[in-house]
Amino acid sequence: MGEFISGYIPFYYGFFDYYYVILILPVILASMGVQLWLKSTYSKYSKITNSRRITGARAAYMVLQYYGINDVNIMKIGGNMTDCYDPTQKVIKLSEGVFDGCSVAAVGIACHEAGHAAQHAESYAPIKIRNLILPVCNIGSALSIPLLIAGVIFSFEPLVWIGIGFFGFTALFQFITLPVEFNASRRAISVIESNNLLTFEEKQGAQKVLKVAAMTYVAALALSLAQLLRLILRFTGRRR
Repeated sequence: MGEFISGYIPFYYGFFDYYYVILILPVILASMGVQLWLKSTYSKYSKITNSRRITGARAAYMVLQYYGINDVNIMKIGGNMTDCYDPTQKVIKLSEGVFDGCSVAAVGIACHEAGHAAQHAESYAPIKIRNLILPVCNIGSALSIPLLIAGVIFSFEPLVWIGIGFFGFTALFQFITLPVEFNASRRAISVIESNNLLTFEEKQGAQKVLKVAAMTYVAALALSLAQLLRLILRFTGRRR
């Protein structure tokens, strides 16, 4: 059991786990840096009011109108940077600062979430693929570590590899998420430009916010890949 719990701590049956230091720790530190970068960028551009004083809710509505979408609602939710699109309810959920805010960041984020609504309305291919594998990914995420542990305890190699395979679905899901997020941002910027929602300088600010936000998904993928590689190396190293 200590072998796979060490995916979260740098020890392996009482010995220092060098795979953790080499593969996991650098990615964790980089991910923390990205999160700080996002908070700093969001804080900066959430304080800059756009010249047209367009709220995030209004900006999201304009994106929906641009794509001819009339069956998606926009609602306010609590929290900070909790914005998302819920395809099951067809609702764009915007945090208070984005829904009511007139900042450059609010417009960029709101348009991004509306971009997700447009993806679903147009049956964007990566969205369909991601939804298709989501159930398997959820199962894999829940069973991967227990299967790995059971495989080691009972010295049953196929079970270990099944567990590693299930864990791989997590990385696959995050990999497919990348084009989804980047495309939503491209759609957002395209509508901002077409409808002159922001000035050129303001648009650049919104792009920076969305770019850094996308980097959090890159960091999540990198961490999953590092964890997957570590599990593979740890298991093959154990066999030797």
